[in-house]
Amino acid sequence: MPTSPSEPLPYDLAVVGAGPAGLAAAVTAAELGLRCVLLDGGHSTGGQYYRHPAPGLGAARPDRLHHGWSVYAGLAERLSAAERAEFRAGHQVWALERTGDGFAVHATRGPEAADRVTLRARTVLLAAGAYERQLPFPGWTLPGVVTAGGAQAMLKAGLVLPGRRIVVAGSGPLLLAAASSLVTAGADVPAVVEATNYLGYARRPGVLAAVPAKLVEGAGHGSALLRHGVRLRPRSAVVEAHGTDRVTAVTVARLDAEWRPLPGTERRIDCDALAVGHGLLPQIDLATELGADTVTGPDGAVALKVDARLRTSVPGLWSAGETNGVGGADLAIAEGELAGHAIAGALPRAALLRRRARLRSFADVMAAAHRPGPGWTGWLRPDTDVCRCEEVPVAKVREAVEELGAGDPRTVKLLTRAGMGWCQGRMCGPAVACLSGSGEPGPDRRPFGCPVPLSQLAAGSAAAAGE
Repeated sequence: MPTSPSEPLPYDLAVVGAGPAGLAAAVTAAELGLRCVLLDGGHSTGGQYYRHPAPGLGAARPDRLHHGWSVYAGLAERLSAAERAEFRAGHQVWALERTGDGFAVHATRGPEAADRVTLRARTVLLAAGAYERQLPFPGWTLPGVVTAGGAQAMLKAGLVLPGRRIVVAGSGPLLLAAASSLVTAGADVPAVVEATNYLGYARRPGVLAAVPAKLVEGAGHGSALLRHGVRLRPRSAVVEAHGTDRVTAVTVARLDAEWRPLPGTERRIDCDALAVGHGLLPQIDLATELGADTVTGPDGAVALKVDARLRTSVPGLWSAGETNGVGGADLAIAEGELAGHAIAGALPRAALLRRRARLRSFADVMAAAHRPGPGWTGWLRPDTDVCRCEEVPVAKVREAVEELGAGDPRTVKLLTRAGMGWCQGRMCGPAVACLSGSGEPGPDRRPFGCPVPLSQLAAGSAAAAGE
């Protein structure tokens, strides 16, 4: 892989992702004396969690859209004051390459990804975050159906709502946060439809007691929903969205313990938008392309396997935050700070180690409580699209499995094109894996971490040929 153009001097550390984990790691490592570069595809630090309103909107109080904004503000101030840290906005990393003395970090930059940049660093910390897990259902491709995180992103970045009457559905703690944000911003949320019943949390009372701030946060979201009369529907799911030009209503059904819809429990709810998601999946493809070991979490999601110092199995490659398993901003910040200490060869405070252990234990409890049940396929119809990009319906996937002998997602992909679209299987991967009979999807393996213009690859190949 070509590496031109390149930086004249290597960095001690390149951090991929400027969300809570990456920001904390870069600040910590720089303050401990390492020369750091922090890379992110966005126009500012903060990542998806601390997403900023677009600059042109002139938002005077962005802190009102976020939980824990003061923590972010403190980290951002430290980054500005750190002489040995450099933030590069608009840099989308698409590949990591091992070199003799470290890594080459390949990125595109600019609004059209027109420029190619390669940075060299002795070590790399991956803090790329996560993306939402989607389980298809009839009508999920209608305009007005967005992800739960997408609804929050519209509010935080664009100061707009996806609709006026919004049903929030799926599974996971993101639902309560999204619904709370939406009603506070003026939306009517007739229901929060949660596929689990939250009893999984009660099985580990000691873990819950060790993270009182999480309980307070959850209570805050719950009180906001109570004030606005939002009804929580546990053990239920949206099994169909209705509409022609956009969603106008959804059908909600009760679920059994395996997430199978119970006949006769269907109820229709009118709405003009649906925010739906079933948790998050770690974004790890930059590391798995280098051969990094992975581990399957309590929710079936595949994360990077790290040791006590947050090192992956690839020498010189570290990981912090959601790439180690989804656990929220507080855990991401703790792991970013720990990784910064470890990479700089400094000992962290014992309190930080204990905090990380408590938050990671809570993350495991949370993941187990919201693990999707196998019966969710019961709400699919033969004509329901599984792969939105390539418009591959359930019938085509089942034909590949039952008639053509496909027994894994890769074979289904080759036979149906499911997963060959713009998102490269990020949206349809879990569904295709389940329908293929292989259960949860395996580790993400993609040559490119994001779409790369052919002109950039051709220019790089030409440069390599001339060397």
